Amino acid sequence: MFATDPNTSPLPAVSLVDVASYLPGEPVDTEYFTQFARSDRMAKNVMFRAPRARHHVSRDETAVDMIERAVEPLRERHGTQLLSNVDVLLTHTQLPDNPVLGSGPEVARRLGMRPRVVYDIHNGGCAAFVNMMALARMILQTSDARTALVAVAQNCAGPVFTQTDIRKLAQAPVPGDGCGVGLLVKDDSAPVLDIECRTYPEFAGDMDFSTNGERKYWEPGEGQACVSFTESKVTKVFARGNRLVPEVALAVCDRIGVKGRDIDTFVTNQPNRLFLRNWHDALELPAERHPDTFDRCGNLFAAAIPVTLDVENRAGRLRNGSVVLMSAFAHAGDFAAAAAVRWGAAG
Repeated sequence: MFATDPNTSPLPAVSLVDVASYLPGEPVDTEYFTQFARSDRMAKNVMFRAPRARHHVSRDETAVDMIERAVEPLRERHGTQLLSNVDVLLTHTQLPDNPVLGSGPEVARRLGMRPRVVYDIHNGGCAAFVNMMALARMILQTSDARTALVAVAQNCAGPVFTQTDIRKLAQAPVPGDGCGVGLLVKDDSAPVLDIECRTYPEFAGDMDFSTNGERKYWEPGEGQACVSFTESKVTKVFARGNRLVPEVALAVCDRIGVKGRDIDTFVTNQPNRLFLRNWHDALELPAERHPDTFDRCGNLFAAAIPVTLDVENRAGRLRNGSVVLMSAFAHAGDFAAAAAVRWGAAG
């Protein structure tokens, strides 16, 4: 474990110094799903309007494979030595390859890392990247650890939403697969300015996971497992999402002394286009300052924030010294989180 840092006041700065991402396979067109679609009025709901394309992991591509491929640009930019000296490894996987072990130990083995702690973070949902940034920052600020790698793998679109019964549903075309990673270090080169995390346990029961029958998901038998909402719950989740993402984002803005409309870049999770529009409207931001990858990648769940950051960074649209605000809500609204960074990432 770590030695406690005796100089705990003031807490040292922690920076998000780089991000990278990976998208599996070739883009999958929406026509793949329309050939199976059945008449369903839920398909008309704004929550399930399909993106133009998305990516799907192959059957034999694991979450560890995805993280290893996403990390490769970091290795190229920072060298193998930096990664081998990572103190803290945090991973989040939407669909764990091994529900007992998790992904972290195998990720460390593949990358030649010897982190002193490895945490597989199951909670956080679409806000998991910010949640893990908060945990990594806390560890780095209160111990002698200096470097943390956070990795999120969204890998349930291909395996789950292309099942023969599930691919007919209205929500099937919306998710996509992808992976994003972030490198945090204890310095002030690209400081994390503030983070807000809020839990709403009263909403935890509004997302269903079932096999459309009595069978438990681990039991043999008929029925294909999938996350689902009733139509009434979709309405509730939509109202919560509209409220929660701006709330946590503006809480961060207030503490760092910046108006929402003055944020340089706003990056969120991306369940659908209407959420995206409503969120930047709530912050009084023009759409061009709220980039997303929805039409290219679909709903990437927890990977949406780091993937979009990486796309914008590689395109040169994130100016060093600018304020980048991240915000997301999870599941049916049981968790929401936001973080602001003074951008200065590599690449």
